[in-house]
Amino acid sequence: MVVLSLLGAIGAAVCFGVASVLQAVAARSTSVAAGIDPRLLVRLLRQWPFVLGTGLDILGFMAELAALRSLPLFVVQAAVAANLAVTAVVAVRVLHVRLSGQEWTAVAAVCAGLAMLGLSAGHENPATVSLRFKLVLLGCVAVIAVAGVLAGRLRGRARSVALGLAAGLGFGFVAIGARVVKSLYPLDLLRDPAMYVVAAGGLVAFLFFATALQRGSVTMTTATVVVAETLMPAIVGVLLLDDGTRAGFLWVAVVGFALAVAGALALARFGEPSAEPERVSA
Repeated sequence: MVVLSLLGAIGAAVCFGVASVLQAVAARSTSVAAGIDPRLLVRLLRQWPFVLGTGLDILGFMAELAALRSLPLFVVQAAVAANLAVTAVVAVRVLHVRLSGQEWTAVAAVCAGLAMLGLSAGHENPATVSLRFKLVLLGCVAVIAVAGVLAGRLRGRARSVALGLAAGLGFGFVAIGARVVKSLYPLDLLRDPAMYVVAAGGLVAFLFFATALQRGSVTMTTATVVVAETLMPAIVGVLLLDDGTRAGFLWVAVVGFALAVAGALALARFGEPSAEPERVSA
């Protein structure tokens, strides 16, 4: 079960990483008008790479949720952050991007870190928590939503960091919510506040991440998201949800987690592959 769940987490990273490149390809081959163009989405939906990339995003999200049912949060979130390594490697072939020696080292660090996390991971059951705990999670997402709106009023680096932090925390609460979902039966999901944590957290996270990428530094935003979406859930999982490692493998997990996150941070510029579509007049 642990091996299958770990493969699911890695599969999610692969899906997210490849999806980013496919969506960049679609953006490069789609003409846009100056300013805000509502027709852009319609044109993107006519591009098979964009549609395929969106499908991979959905598949990756499902694989992530499945992995969270039986793996510690620190393992799954580190694996998901590894999608930047996948994007970097695929971008070399598809977008003809050149990686520096340091970036290839970062890719190797991510792979080594995931291997160590895989060795250290033990099987976990879905965490059993109180209704109050789930409502607190929902309240935290509401606070993040308000904080993100306020962060959008900032300027320069402060805005990129603040929006990236809000987005990363939103993604983190998606993972925590999925970890504490009790049952996957549709009627049970409708009654479970944890599912609303997943939905609301994902919504605010995507909104703030997209806004930060549109108005600020891709590298700074992505780096902040990676830190927030990996560290916060990992701490919550260990301290509040009894996430642990195999006996005697704690140091392996710590080193592996550090390697995977550090490697992802070094590849932060691949958080949103640059796109230069042909411009047309409005």
